[in-house]
Formats: sequence, C-alpha cells, structure tokens
Amino acid sequence: MFAAVPHLHVSPKPLPMTPEEVAQRGWSEVDIVFVTGDAYVDHPSFAMAILGRVLEADGFRVAILSQPDWRNCEAWRQFGKPRLFFGISAGNMDSLINHYTANKKVRNDDAYSPGGRIGLRPDRATLPYCQRAREAFPGVPVIAGGVEASLRRLAHYDYWSDTVKKSILLDAKADLLVHGMGEKLILEIARRLSAGETVRDLRNMRGIGYALGSSEASVASQDRFGTGVAVIPSFEQVASDKMAFVEATRVIHINTNPFNAKTLVQFHGDRPVVANPPDLPISESEMDYIYDLPYSRKPHPAYQEKIPAFEMIKDSVTIMRGCFGGCTFCSITAHQGRIIQSRSERSILKELRTMGADPDFKGVVSDVGGPTANMYQMRCTRPDIEAKCKRLSCVHPTICKLLGTDHGPLVDLLKKARSEPGIRKVLVASGIRMDLAQLSPEYMNEMAAHHVGGHLKVAPEHSDPAVLKQMKKPSIENFGTFAKDFKDASRKAGKPKQYIVPYFISSHPGSDLKEMIELALFLKRNGYRPDQVQDFIPAPFDIATCMYYTGIDPFTKKEIYIAKHLGERKLQRALLQFFKPENYFEVRKALEKAGRQDLIGNGCDALIPTTPPKSALTLRRESANREVRGNHVHTIPNRVSGTGYRPQRKTAVRRSRQESKMPQRS
Repeated sequence: MFAAVPHLHVSPKPLPMTPEEVAQRGWSEVDIVFVTGDAYVDHPSFAMAILGRVLEADGFRVAILSQPDWRNCEAWRQFGKPRLFFGISAGNMDSLINHYTANKKVRNDDAYSPGGRIGLRPDRATLPYCQRAREAFPGVPVIAGGVEASLRRLAHYDYWSDTVKKSILLDAKADLLVHGMGEKLILEIARRLSAGETVRDLRNMRGIGYALGSSEASVASQDRFGTGVAVIPSFEQVASDKMAFVEATRVIHINTNPFNAKTLVQFHGDRPVVANPPDLPISESEMDYIYDLPYSRKPHPAYQEKIPAFEMIKDSVTIMRGCFGGCTFCSITAHQGRIIQSRSERSILKELRTMGADPDFKGVVSDVGGPTANMYQMRCTRPDIEAKCKRLSCVHPTICKLLGTDHGPLVDLLKKARSEPGIRKVLVASGIRMDLAQLSPEYMNEMAAHHVGGHLKVAPEHSDPAVLKQMKKPSIENFGTFAKDFKDASRKAGKPKQYIVPYFISSHPGSDLKEMIELALFLKRNGYRPDQVQDFIPAPFDIATCMYYTGIDPFTKKEIYIAKHLGERKLQRALLQFFKPENYFEVRKALEKAGRQDLIGNGCDALIPTTPPKSALTLRRESANREVRGNHVHTIPNRVSGTGYRPQRKTAVRRSRQESKMPQRS
C-alpha cells in the first residue's frame, strides 16, 4: 500500500503546529488536522508523528493541534476548515491512566507534556476533542483513534467511575473510530475521502468502528446481521448483568485474530455500534516504509521544556510490534494485535546509522525492541493453522509447538547493531519474555555479554500459581531458572555483578493477602527488594478488568477473589516492599489481618521486627503532621445585608427580615 510512493516528497521539517507554519509552506488550506493530547514529538515512537509522516508522504497537507485548550473550540478553528477530516487522539495513553494512580489519586506529572506538567489535557480527552471539532466546523468528518478510542470502542468497565460506560463512539459523537494501529487505515480514509467518498462509504473497512444513525437504527434489528457477525450482549445488559458482561468480554477476545475475527455488533438501546474485524497485520516492507520516513527524531522546536517521554525513548529503536503473550492485564494485544510484525534488518541498521551520524547522539542506544524484546520475526510456522486459531496466547499455558521461536535473526541483528559506526553500546530495555529466552542459550549469552547495562528488568509478576494462571504468565519456577541462566551467562561473560530487577503486580484478580504474603516471603528468601512495584489498574477492554469488575473469569466462568477496597490494595502494595520503613505499619496490619503474626519478629522468615524501627515512627509522625498541616478552622464572614454563615436556612431569612424592620443607628 505504501511502496509506490517515494519518500522524496517528505520534508525533514516537523509538521506545522501553527497557522504561521502552514503559511510558510505555501498552503492555502490543510487537508487533515490531527488533534492530540500529547506534545508533538517527530519521533517514530509517537503515533502522531507516524500518522502525519505517512500522510505527508502521500501528498496530504497535515497540521498538528497539540494539547489545545478544550474549553472552547477556538483552537480547532486556527487552521481553517480542514478539507478532509479531523483526526482525534487522546495521546499515547488512555487519558485516565495518564492522569490517575491505581488509588485514584492525581499523578504528579505527565510524561507526554512539556516539563512533565499536568493539566494540559482533559479527562477522557477523546470526548471533548471530538465535540470541539464538531462544534468548530459542523459537517467535517471526525475520526477518533488511538489507545483510548481502541480500548473503549464497545461498552466497557470504567474503573475511575466504577460504572459500565457506553461505546466512546456515542459519547464522542465521532463519525468513525479507528481501532488498532492506524497507518494503513488513516491513509485509506484520506485517499477515499479525497476521491469524493463519504464517511458512510468507509464503513466496509477493517479496523473501523461506527454507530448507526437514528434513521438507520430504526430499520436495524439483531436479526438483520447474518453470518460473519457476532451480536454481543447489549449495553443495557452488560451494565445491569455481570454475567452478560462476562459473555461479551469472552466473545470480544476470541475475535481478535484478524484472520478469523467476526464483525461485532452491540446494541445501545435501539442503536447498534459496529466494530469491524481488526486490520490485517502489515508486511515487513510496509513496516520498513513507515520507519524509513525521515523523522527529525526531536520534539517540535516550539517546545522550550523537556518532554520526559521523549527523553526516555529518544535513543531507542523500534524493531517490531505486536505480542502473542496474551497477558490478561495488558492492552498491547488488544491494540497492536498478537501477530508479530517486524522490520527488516536493513531498515533497522539504516536507522542506527542515522543515529550514529547525529552529533548530539552520545553513542548509546537505550533500547532495541518493542512491546517485548525477544519476539522479533517470530510467527506461527503454519499460516493455514494461524488463520483458524482462536488461542489467546501462543505461550500459555505452554509454548505452542507451531510457534517459531528462533532467536537467530535477533542475535544476528544485535551483533550487527553494535558494530555500526557511531554506536558504542546497544542496550535492550524492553521486557524479555523469559520462557522464550531460555530456549536460546546463544541469545542469553549475547544479552549478558553485550546488551545489559548492569541490570536486566524482567516481569515475573507474581509467585502464586493460581494468580499467574489468571494472568497467563509462566510459573515462578520459570523465573528461577531464567535467573540462574542469566547469572551463569553473566559470569561466563566476565560480568558477575550483573543482576536481575524483577517486576511484580499487587492486587491482581485472584490475589488476596495470603498470596501477597507468600510473594513477600519469596522476595525475602531470594534477596529481592523491588524498587518499583505496580498496583493493578483495570484498563478498559482487558480480560483482567472483566475479572475485577465481575469477580468471574470470562473463560472458565469460575468466581475469583478481587481486592477492590483501596485499604486492602494499599496493604498488598506495602507487602511488595515490606523492607521499607514507611511500610512497616501497613505490613504489620496485613500480617495481623491474615493471621500471620509468625512473620513478625526476628525469625529467618520474619518480614518485619516486633518493634517498629525509629525511622518508621518518624515517617509516621511526619505523615500525620502533613495531613493536619494548614488552616482547618472555618472562617465565618461578618454578616452583611442579612447574609449569615448559612444564608438559606429559615432562621437566617427570618432574622434578616426582622433586622430590616429595626431602626438604623445614626
């Protein structure tokens, strides 16, 4: 789809963000205005950069409206009326996950904003962005996309309001929704609209969601949809009946393989919302085309402050997309798909060569990877079986015998990458799939010898077999074997001090205090002290989110334990870092609540001492002082013209009338 278009048409300058920049290009109008909740960074790790460059390479005039003031539509009018459409995205993350912690507290920073400042995008950003676009220029098509739109394309559980919400299509009033990765789709939309087609004509596209209009809905019924279509429980059903929500989740997730997925239809009242099957995976040549475009690899020059997300990934290289792990708490499969799409070695080395020639580059590539580090060029060895497969994970409960797991192409790539001019070191920071890595001693040796910067991050997530089963993660024994293999490989490479940093999740469905205490014991016995831990956040669309909301596994239909109260979630999180003085009292409370006082004291397995350390008492006192610090005394203003502290109460009104009749002092 891309190969016929030469890259010579693309300007190395970033896309315009102001009317002045549009005028400098000699444009009298723009074809597409992209609205994004992120700062605009012209780097292929940012969706707006990729989509904008792909469209520009095809000859379309694209402007970027980054983090506009959503309180009115004036910003949406600054480029004039777009000839084709508004493209709307909340950004690289769901806006609510971006804004709030698992405890529903406001985050202190926004990694995708200049200076890490918060407040530059609204909650549920897709909604006001679409509405302002509609208000600014009625009649201009509004196309929603990105992670937030993808994960909310059908009725979904919303953790922050603790309710089931309608498809985002209805609340945002978008004409179309693009779900999944959108380069091919956005280009087809632009070409077809430019050729005179309407947004209704585009409903036959893969990867598209839409809501039928009121006039169309009047003739639609559940019986109207035939073969190749699955009608899932309606919004009203999933909002009132948890078993209906469970069934809808099951049907949605068995229809994520683009080769055999059905069109999904969900009624909201009498209006059907339709989600077409995901788009087909892109080819190696198409991946190369996308990533070979001449990105400046920098934020737009208008920004004076650093953008934290860019600082983290600026020296990284994406080599593949997708993940066949199928972890129930992860949204990657739902958005990028489980079929791996890889770039060619030539394309990757070309990007490394460009980086090496940049005078600002320090010679260290921070990451070569993608959603995972070691799934590069791995696909099913039987395309005919892959086309029929409904399996949600290629590696759980066991690695599929048809999965190609050869690490050879990745090992060859890493060897050549570190030999490129200007490259001193190539690190791998993406998560390694440990069960796959252990199949290749050569890969383990290469990683330990050349691509680990002192420590290697991995994600065993938990130690309890039942919880790991709910996550679709391998057993903790697999982690132990991997840790030993890595230690041996590091010693062999002459780097015995290299170590593993494991990541774990608290409060995942199926995990109660008993399981978390056992995990804390596992950490202590193995000498791990996690610096960072993750508290489970129920993201829209995920299987684990269905478990959290309903307390039921959507595939086994069995009930599972859910830690819903913030108090228990706090205890589970504290257990992961039982060794920190500030967690002493929470850990003690958790142990007492679970009847595990045997772990309080000085024994080998004791998690905390009997007497709280002095630092724990000091931190507790400081925390209490912070909570009461400030003015907590009500200031009652003097009564003026009969206005008292509670002016609406009857006695105040009566007193006001009486005072108005009294003679005034001179």
